[in-house]
Amino acid sequence: MLGRLDPETGVLKEVNTEARPYGIKVDSNGTVWIAYNGTNKIGAMDPNTMEVRYYNLPDKRTRVRRLDLDSQDNVWYVNSTRGKIGRLNPDTGAITEWDSPSGPDSHPYALAVIDDIIWYNESGMRPDALVRFDPEAETFQSWAIPSGVGIIRHVWVTEAGNLLIHQSSTNQVGLVRID
Repeated sequence: MLGRLDPETGVLKEVNTEARPYGIKVDSNGTVWIAYNGTNKIGAMDPNTMEVRYYNLPDKRTRVRRLDLDSQDNVWYVNSTRGKIGRLNPDTGAITEWDSPSGPDSHPYALAVIDDIIWYNESGMRPDALVRFDPEAETFQSWAIPSGVGIIRHVWVTEAGNLLIHQSSTNQVGLVRID
């Protein structure tokens, strides 16, 4: 189920949807992008009609937890069950995926786009690895997260363009300064 709450009137409108909507982002046109962790789909909800268009990802085993958008409104996602990251081009429907550096069991989880560079974590590693992917050069860099066993569940981009990370198992928040 997805819904929209009008804070002025208190009216909640709900629509049926695919199972387990998880990560949600809004693009520059107001389209609401939804990661469906219960399927191999990403949804695009029209903000006016609340109708959802679904994009099927290449492998039925795919499960998407988080997603984010680049400056062209391409949808970037983590394929947590297959150890990949991917990009959906909403204009063409084209989907491209890349193997995460630590392989199929790396379990990419949280993701953020900063200046069209993709930042995400590999939560299957101990300690978690922070990964930087440059889509233009198609190159990866990885660093072990220094706090040890903390699992990153979400990341945010700060106003200064840095990366704020939250580790659920250690209840810690970290700041990654991006030069």
